[in-house]
Amino acid sequence: MLPLFSLAVALTLPASAPDSATEAAIAARVEIIRTEHGVPHIYAEDLEAMGFGLGWVQSEDWGDVAAVNLVKARGEYARWVGHDSIDGDFAAREDYALAVETWPLLEPDTRAVYEGFAAGVRHYARLHPDLFPAWMKPDFTGIDAHAREVQSWSRGDARSFLRAMGRAGRARPGAEDGDAPSLEGAARGEAFALDGSNAWAFGPSRSKSGHAMLLRNPHLAWNAGYYEAQVVVPGVLDFYGDFRIGGAFGIIGGFNRHLGWATTNNYPTYSQVYALEVDPADSVRYVLDGRAHALQERRTTVEYATIDGGLDTETRSTWWTTFGPVIHRTAGRIYVLKDPRAGEWRGGQQFLRMMRTESFDEWLSVMRWRAYPQSNFTYADADGHIAHLYNARLPLLPHASTGDTAALARTSADIWTEYVPFDALPLYLDPPGGYVQQENDTPDYTNLNVPMNRDTMPANLPAPRLRPRSQLALELLHDGPTLSLEDVVALKHTPRMLVAERVVDDLLAAVRASGPDDEVASAADVLERWDRTAAAQSRGGVLFEIWAVRYGQTIDTARFFREPWTPDRPMATPRGIGSPTEAAGAFAWAAERMRERGWAYDIPWGEVHRVIRGDVDEPVSGCPPTLGCFRALSFAAQPDGRLAANRGDGWVLAVEFGDVPRAYSVLAYGESNQPDSPYFDDQAAMFAHGRMKTVAFSREDVERAAIRRYRPGVGAAAGGG
Repeated sequence: MLPLFSLAVALTLPASAPDSATEAAIAARVEIIRTEHGVPHIYAEDLEAMGFGLGWVQSEDWGDVAAVNLVKARGEYARWVGHDSIDGDFAAREDYALAVETWPLLEPDTRAVYEGFAAGVRHYARLHPDLFPAWMKPDFTGIDAHAREVQSWSRGDARSFLRAMGRAGRARPGAEDGDAPSLEGAARGEAFALDGSNAWAFGPSRSKSGHAMLLRNPHLAWNAGYYEAQVVVPGVLDFYGDFRIGGAFGIIGGFNRHLGWATTNNYPTYSQVYALEVDPADSVRYVLDGRAHALQERRTTVEYATIDGGLDTETRSTWWTTFGPVIHRTAGRIYVLKDPRAGEWRGGQQFLRMMRTESFDEWLSVMRWRAYPQSNFTYADADGHIAHLYNARLPLLPHASTGDTAALARTSADIWTEYVPFDALPLYLDPPGGYVQQENDTPDYTNLNVPMNRDTMPANLPAPRLRPRSQLALELLHDGPTLSLEDVVALKHTPRMLVAERVVDDLLAAVRASGPDDEVASAADVLERWDRTAAAQSRGGVLFEIWAVRYGQTIDTARFFREPWTPDRPMATPRGIGSPTEAAGAFAWAAERMRERGWAYDIPWGEVHRVIRGDVDEPVSGCPPTLGCFRALSFAAQPDGRLAANRGDGWVLAVEFGDVPRAYSVLAYGESNQPDSPYFDDQAAMFAHGRMKTVAFSREDVERAAIRRYRPGVGAAAGGG
């Protein structure tokens, strides 16, 4: 007989994936209307049918990506593709066990969306088996979808600690906005870390219409799977925004009739490593509070496909304490990582509630869950409120923060047990000046009229930081005029390059003082005439970018600028050239590099920097955020030497909250990753030229803009065409 809890789980969990007849019955309860550029508007009779429609359209437009992600969520991917994927499976098994355990605890509405999403992916895979790997079995369940949302302890934080201990380890992987290469590989380090998302909100005092406005654009690789859609269940929810491919609730920005939000990654030190003394009498016990405690071994076995077509297994052990996993051992100590995000399973549930909120107070009450703690939230609503919440789930440390090193714990009191209270987190609500902004820096400068008082903030907030991209945003917003929604869109696409504005004069002085030859002097003349922007038609920026990368590679990061950034002058630093000799040498190198490539020193920025996708090959404005561009783009070198945008601004949304929300959007790489889809490259030229499409939100607008309507599996062509 099953124990009581196991029996409850068994009675709640889906026994197996339903059959095709069941899926067809769900499909009959959902209609999909595609508007221009293939944006799907999913009208469903209930939340299960809504999830079904979302799983269907993601599969329609992105092929097997959603299905493969569900296989990965189970920790079964290596079974089909081989040993190279086994590390991900070991990590996923832990998350999947938590998904199974917490499935009965989810609210029924959340379970319904997960079950519907899995059914939509199943149904598409069963009807289009030729579009999926031969090994794919469309037997997904809601638990697979739920497992995509649960959170585990950070392997990246563990690697950071091991590096600090002097042990070998791979570089910490990037998150929603992580490192990326720029021209020929930008220098690594703080000054050239390529991360970013942008979020602005404007209150009525800054709006020509008197309505609040919100801007959102995330920066990830252009294969990250941002996906624009609307989901409607009459009387239940009506939400438009981003749904990341492969999951039911990867919602990082969007809006309903009453309010909207945008996320930007935050970067506090979440995990804390503790050093615990090993029991001298037993190496699998540790000493705490004067007593010995046993370590618990967890053994996991994963199957993987062998190169000869067979199956083999690998078993790994992880040692655990009640505080977290053991990530390092020495003869006398174990090192335990305690992560405040580990074990969180309510992310999808929180997002579903957020999608249905109608006021700031209601929205903020849902935010108190902090079930998606790695993101800040910027907010605006139809009541005229704007806000920015630093949403981190910080541990309330009983000791000083130790960063990537360990704190020695001899008693339980030495180890954190609670979070910093929600009400202690930085929250800007309707600040003077009528704006809030966030570009992944600390919350000290969210609004320059309201300097954050560090004495009232949690001690383990990251140190103050305001990089050039954030400074440019503040220059555009602070003490500015009232704006229309169209003005906000134009501001967002500014081609200004703030680092160039801060260093070009010093660079020119250094070059001319170095006794340049005629070629280098000619290049310097081009740089002097340059307008210091990354506008497509601008001349001189390519030369500057090649110089900046070379200079950054040849000099210590701390010496890049003559005046490094300081909180005493947050909007005026960094500036100038820290090492004129190296700067002049890097400039001569850059000029020679231009000649080797056959590029004139004044070649237009857009002749080199392009949006290349499908049949589109267009010049584009924008540069890596390390150079201080708000229109943040990174590029990959092409065989002909040109640079194709592959990261940064991808999905951009601007919305105004009147009686009915009014919005513009663009998804640079389109709704589909399938080259034969009409939605693969149809927004690329629009994006390259800084244009955005009008969002159809009301049912009336959707009906007027409709180009195709269908029920999943009934007259629906593969690929969303």
